[in-house]
Amino acid sequence: MNSLLKNGYNLIIPGRGKNAETLEQRIYKLLKWFGISDYSNRLKIIEADYSKPLLGLSPALFKVTCSLTDSVIHCASDTCFSESKRDKVLQFNVDQLSGILELASAAQVKSFSYISTAYAAGLNGQICKEQLSSAKEFVNAYEESKALAEKVITDHCKRYSIPLTIIRPTIVYGDSFTGRTLRFNAFYYPIRSLLNIRDIYLNDIRNHGAQKSAKQGIYLDKDGYLFLPLHFFLPKKGSINLIPVNYFVEVTQKIFERPGNGGIFHVCNGNPPNLDQLSDYIKDFLKIKGIEIIYGEPLNTGLLNPVEELFERFIEPYRPYLSDDRIFDKTNTDFIAGEIQAPEMSYQIFSRCMNYGIDVNWGDNIFKYGN
Repeated sequence: MNSLLKNGYNLIIPGRGKNAETLEQRIYKLLKWFGISDYSNRLKIIEADYSKPLLGLSPALFKVTCSLTDSVIHCASDTCFSESKRDKVLQFNVDQLSGILELASAAQVKSFSYISTAYAAGLNGQICKEQLSSAKEFVNAYEESKALAEKVITDHCKRYSIPLTIIRPTIVYGDSFTGRTLRFNAFYYPIRSLLNIRDIYLNDIRNHGAQKSAKQGIYLDKDGYLFLPLHFFLPKKGSINLIPVNYFVEVTQKIFERPGNGGIFHVCNGNPPNLDQLSDYIKDFLKIKGIEIIYGEPLNTGLLNPVEELFERFIEPYRPYLSDDRIFDKTNTDFIAGEIQAPEMSYQIFSRCMNYGIDVNWGDNIFKYGN
């Protein structure tokens, strides 16, 4: 939204409120956070329901909305990884596409752009091409739902001769220059988990005489580092394909504005970091020692110490992405983006993003933090 408004586009945003906030209140908070409140005159906000025909709009309002729409960008999705939420994820990401697709065909739009995920490729070999997935297996319901959604959207756009662009980012984190972000899941979750575990034991050491910590071999060393005996088991070595949101926005904007008739584009890191590198950053940032990554050995939950057991409970949904060996072909993206590449994940970028998360209490105070 920020980039599109700054580049002169007029936007229609259909959606729903959340909790006690209307959609308009949510959007205006975002405008303020981005520092672009002056662009509100180029926004039309419509309370809509994606689960209903005509997006839940009256026929008259739907007709007016169609008359004002020449392109569609669909980026709403349920990103839950939990298998227990499978039905909910599939319903939102696949079943509820009918309303926005109905709008696209009724408006006879010039283009339809879908923000998917590179992991829609599923588990179909190490090299993931910029094409629709033929995979039969996926890491979780989220990946599967995005692959199914791509096919549903592709079929609809072919039927109505709508040029379709599918953008497939990998794992997106905050702005590499400022650290700012609106979301603190995925990349942030393992670090947040370790931070919480660290603080539990620091509190025990400082305020309760290390009653629990001493029994578990946890202590503060002379340099102020907390020793945490934590073995983290992964099935294999791999990488974590991370891209900063500013890189994602810059490349996606170029793809939107290119001449052509659609395509699939992996927006990813050509040189992603591995967990060993990030582990060093985490140890320095959190001032902890004792973490050891063990590859190739199966996790035996019966032998875990209390720290490992707690961390495993936090981290389980994200485990497959911490040693992923999938390689994402980005031939189409490189052709459009040219020399624009994702920056290397340095300690400076890492600490900048983590400090921002801490400053805004991982999103709880994000709209109090200023611009």
